[in-house]
Amino acid sequence: MPTRAVVLGGGGPVGIAWESGIAAGLAEEGVDLSEADLFIGTSAGSVVGAQLALGRPPRELPGVDLALGGPQTAAGRAQPQIDITGLIERFTKLFTSDRPQEELRAEVGTFALEAKTMSEEEWLATFGRLEEMGADAWPERRFICTAVDTADGSFAAWDNESGVALGRAVASSCAVPGIFPPVSINGRRYMDGGLRSATNADLASGYDTIVLIALMPGASTMGPPGMLERFRLRLQGEIDGLRVRGSAVELVQPDEASQAAFGMNLMDFTRRGPAAEAGIRQGRLEAARLRDLWG
Repeated sequence: MPTRAVVLGGGGPVGIAWESGIAAGLAEEGVDLSEADLFIGTSAGSVVGAQLALGRPPRELPGVDLALGGPQTAAGRAQPQIDITGLIERFTKLFTSDRPQEELRAEVGTFALEAKTMSEEEWLATFGRLEEMGADAWPERRFICTAVDTADGSFAAWDNESGVALGRAVASSCAVPGIFPPVSINGRRYMDGGLRSATNADLASGYDTIVLIALMPGASTMGPPGMLERFRLRLQGEIDGLRVRGSAVELVQPDEASQAAFGMNLMDFTRRGPAAEAGIRQGRLEAARLRDLWG
C-alpha cells in the first residue's frame, strides 16, 4: 500500500498559524493530512506535526493555536518585543558560509546558551498539554521532530524510539537561538532543528507521496538576497533528492496573499490571526492540486 508523509517546516509563531490554516483549509476540501503515515516537523512544524500525529482534527488546529495567546511566561508576564537582529546575522552566516555546517551550528549554539531569554522551565510551560506528555506518549502514527545540539552542532531527529518526552522534544525543536532557551535532554542542550535545514525533508526518503509545507522566504520576510537564494537551493536539493529516490513530492509554500499576511517578522505573535486566515484560504485552493495525489 502506498505510504504518505507530511513535512512541515519552520517559521516561528506566524508559521505555526499559517501551517495550521493550510491543514484546516485542505481538510475542508477533502484532503486530510492527519491520515499520513509519517509526520516530520521542524521548529514551528513540530508543533503542527505533533498535533496532526496525535489525531487532532485539522479543522481544529487554527483555533487551538490562537487560543494559546501571546508569548507568555509561566507566570503570565508578557515578553518584550522580540528582536531578531542577532538571529538574522547568524542564520545568514550559516546559510552562506562554506565552512563545515556542524562547526557553524556549534557557534550558534554558544550564542544560544549565552543569550538572555526566559528560563527553560518557563519555555517548557508555554507548550501546555504537550509539555505534560512523557516519553511513552508519542503518537501511534510515526512522528519525527528535529533539533540541534548546542555543544557540537550535531543533528537530532527525535521519535518514539528516542526515549525523550514528547513535549520536551517539540520544545527543543522550537528553541530559536537567542530568543528562546535551549532545552535539556539527556544531559545536553538542544536548539531549533531549522539550523540544519528549514524542513529536513530528506528524512522522508522512501515514502511514496510527500506533501512538503515550507515557508519559503520572500520579499515580505527576513533575510538578505544571498541567504534567500541559498535557502531556495537547499530546499530544491532536498526535493530533487526525494524525487530521484522515487517519491512524488508536492511543495506548498505561501502565495502572495499569505506573504502579505505574515508581515516582516515571523516571530510577531500579533500576525498569527491573519496568517491562519490566509492559510485556510490558501489550503482550500491547494486542495484541487493535491487531492488526486493524496487520495
